[in-house]
Amino acid sequence: MGDDTGAAAAATVNDHSSSGDHRKEVDIYPLSCYYFGSKETIVFKDETLSDRIKRMKSNYAAHGLRTSVEAVILVELFKHPHLLLLQVRNSIFKLPGGRLRPGESDIDGLRRKLSRKLSASEDDSETEWEVGECLGMWWRHDFETLLYPYLPPNVKKPKECTKLFLVRLPESRKFIVPKNLKLLAVPLCQVHENHKTYGPIISGVPQLLSKFSINIIDP
Repeated sequence: MGDDTGAAAAATVNDHSSSGDHRKEVDIYPLSCYYFGSKETIVFKDETLSDRIKRMKSNYAAHGLRTSVEAVILVELFKHPHLLLLQVRNSIFKLPGGRLRPGESDIDGLRRKLSRKLSASEDDSETEWEVGECLGMWWRHDFETLLYPYLPPNVKKPKECTKLFLVRLPESRKFIVPKNLKLLAVPLCQVHENHKTYGPIISGVPQLLSKFSINIIDP
């Protein structure tokens, strides 16, 4: 019986190993492969929470469900994967992206937002963004609540949906960032479950990436 048990255990390990071999791969390149510059500032709405809720209600009445798209972009630094984040007003961290226009597709909208915030211009034809898999979706049930990674069956009319997409970088690229934003490379281990600093969506990114094999490429 002991031999049978051992054989079964070994078979289980082999099954797990073989299944792990089929994980999707993400190639990442050193941060030093990329050029970073700056451009004119972006104007942000300076509003209170109540002002923001009023604006969301107005937009919902006019266009319905608000959809935002955000990019998960990885680079290598000190032999570890790092996540690119935008820092606003030295305190707020965001994934690059933003709200879709009415009728705009997820992919087109994310490419537009990435070009607006990370390229020389929004219509920079030389910059192409390889938008890949949708990693997850977050929902705002009503105007006052936070975003949650699920939509309960009793919620028939959610107010906002945020979709996260994996964006793969080429070996080299120019990042041109507005002067009132900072583009930071933050290690995944620092982001993981750090809700207090980065919020629920960003701090959950390492778990979403666990189904990928991350390959560090040394050019």
